Amino acid sequence: MSELTELDDLLARLLRRIEPRTRYAEVMAQVSSGESIRHDRSSTVVQPGAEIRGAVFRAWGPRGWCEVGGSQLDPDALEGYATTLLDRLGYGGGAADPPGVAATTRGEAATKSSRPIDEMTLSDRLDRAKSWYAWATEVPGVKNAFVSLDCRSESRLFCSTAGARTLQTVDRIRGSVVALAVEQGKVEYDYTGSGGTGGAEQLDGVTPERVAHVAREAVELLQAPEAPSGKQRVLLDPSAAGTFAHESFGHGAEADQMVRMRSYLAPLLGTEVGPPEVTIVDDGSYAGGWGSIYFDDEGHRSGRTVLVDRGHFASALQDREAAALLGRPATGNTRRADCLSRPFVRMTNTFVEPGKMTFEEMVREMGEGVVLESCTSGVEDPLGGQMQIKVKKGHRVRGGEIVGILPSMALSGKVLEFLRAIRGVGPAEDFRMSPGFCGKGHTDLLPAGTGGSYLLSEATVGPA
Repeated sequence: MSELTELDDLLARLLRRIEPRTRYAEVMAQVSSGESIRHDRSSTVVQPGAEIRGAVFRAWGPRGWCEVGGSQLDPDALEGYATTLLDRLGYGGGAADPPGVAATTRGEAATKSSRPIDEMTLSDRLDRAKSWYAWATEVPGVKNAFVSLDCRSESRLFCSTAGARTLQTVDRIRGSVVALAVEQGKVEYDYTGSGGTGGAEQLDGVTPERVAHVAREAVELLQAPEAPSGKQRVLLDPSAAGTFAHESFGHGAEADQMVRMRSYLAPLLGTEVGPPEVTIVDDGSYAGGWGSIYFDDEGHRSGRTVLVDRGHFASALQDREAAALLGRPATGNTRRADCLSRPFVRMTNTFVEPGKMTFEEMVREMGEGVVLESCTSGVEDPLGGQMQIKVKKGHRVRGGEIVGILPSMALSGKVLEFLRAIRGVGPAEDFRMSPGFCGKGHTDLLPAGTGGSYLLSEATVGPA
């Protein structure tokens, strides 16, 4: 964080220069870098990740927010951004206050780990990747495996004319193994992975047993029958349950959408939307979460927001502007993908809190249906309340017992119908968080964690 710390005096001076033209101004400076390893049967590739260096100034002007930024951090560039902002503000920007309450937070924070990323040498990471490959390809029928190991460190400095100053460094690391099975020209795969904020401990979920399990299931998928179609009981594994949380009361509860009446959830705030077994949370302070941050990009501390509290839609995710319109406090969910992107209300780590039913109890309860496992993607319609979740595999349930593997499937339907049909939520010992990325629309990708335990409900399912 030392490079950004050296900019403190310059950024403070530039904000003082801007302040006479506006009731509020802020700046966010960013430095980030990383490295990726890709390993398979034919190659090993080590590639530096995109390095981001830059800053963005934002101020309240006569026609609303005005922003100027760029991908340089030298003093001349920063002076230039401030000058351009002043030119765009003109001389009529001081008459009104911007919407909402400005953060006044002051603090510094950095990812802590007993096994930090920067202590993992390139040789250590290559050895880890090659071990994962060996565990997968030891399984008969697995002809290749695609291994990835990514690490990234990002620092952000935020300062404002309201007195806020936050400095944070977040380290993220994740790894994955895709086992590829081939038989008589037919190809199938399965995967496993692990990741979060922290150090090498976030890779501990990629074990020999877990890799061998998905490798064997990739081979079994070669002979799997077609997945059944139609409305039926479904049991979502933690990856699919987390995607349900993200797509249902993640995007739909982003308050910038709600105040524009672009979310089906807007008129439901404060009402009962599901059974009392269901609590859905967004928590940017979740220890080790892939989407965890210490402060958001308006200077607010990140924290825990209960979106659905025992079946009641209790709160939305809010920036300062939406919070003012809704008469609620900001939730620390204003995020920029980088210094060249706009700030939006965004999720951090969104998950279904654990319940009490065991996996075996839920399988017996469902009687007939399918278990959906290894989520690959999810999409939502925040305006219409529809969702679709795709998984790589699943298992058929007959007579309250698991009887066979199934290939990729898609679950679709109305969020509220699925939510109200929930009959059980799995226990804490089955709870898992998964790393992923989320776009606002199809752009501005940000790290976002998803999680949950097993979730029993009803939905329409078919082959994907």
